[in-house]
Amino acid sequence: MTQCAAIQMASSPNVSANLLEADKLIAEAAKAGAKLVALPENFALMGEHELDKIKIGEVIGSGPIQEFLANVAKKYGVWVVGGTMPILGENRNKVRAACLVFDDKGRRVARYDKMHLFDVNVPGTHEVYRESDSIEQGNEPVVINTPFGRLGIAVCYDLRFPEFFRKMSQLGMDMLVIPSAFTAETGAAHWELLLRARAVENLCYVIAPNQGGFHINGRKTFGHSMIIDPWGVVLDCYKTGSGFVIADVDRERLEKVRSVFPVLTHRRIL
Repeated sequence: MTQCAAIQMASSPNVSANLLEADKLIAEAAKAGAKLVALPENFALMGEHELDKIKIGEVIGSGPIQEFLANVAKKYGVWVVGGTMPILGENRNKVRAACLVFDDKGRRVARYDKMHLFDVNVPGTHEVYRESDSIEQGNEPVVINTPFGRLGIAVCYDLRFPEFFRKMSQLGMDMLVIPSAFTAETGAAHWELLLRARAVENLCYVIAPNQGGFHINGRKTFGHSMIIDPWGVVLDCYKTGSGFVIADVDRERLEKVRSVFPVLTHRRIL
């Protein structure tokens, strides 16, 4: 049994201030007993404009945001799932929305680049998002070995594509971490519904750190970061503002649920 935490922030255009806030919240989660801590999407920067992220894009393996993630993982002795940060891609006019994972020694052990990009006019609002203007999409799902189980990684809009998670389930996923920045409108309608569905249909734990609050760019994000067990039970939820949720990921419970309710072995379309 391992305690895992999901951090909730309301990030700003000030990278230094965001990193200070993330450090504080990771420290509090580690003090509460968390061994794995996940940050939300865009934890280091919620810019005033879509292209702002390109200005702080880093080369993989070097840069202040990556150094921050490595240092806090080592300092607090926790695995850190680094939300998303901009990593320079093949197209130098765009970045990858990369989720980097660091182990408790501060070593980078995984990278997932967001595959589904949020190019949407949000219904009922004047909000328009075109992530593809600044982000180069990824092309590979990622599931990695950790001391706590097989960890799958997804980001925000990925949540709406169930076949994506079936692929990760086939790769042996026990836990899903999904750093997000869900809008207030879409979050109120679908956030918990989709998270619990992904947990139930894949019989896995879901750790969902979200942005939650008002941002300088005028955007409002939904918050309600949560951790959900394989039966769809919400173990902890943090509604709005900065904070974190923490809960046990119980491998014995996971194995028991999968053995008595073996839907993963009953699949006929692979």
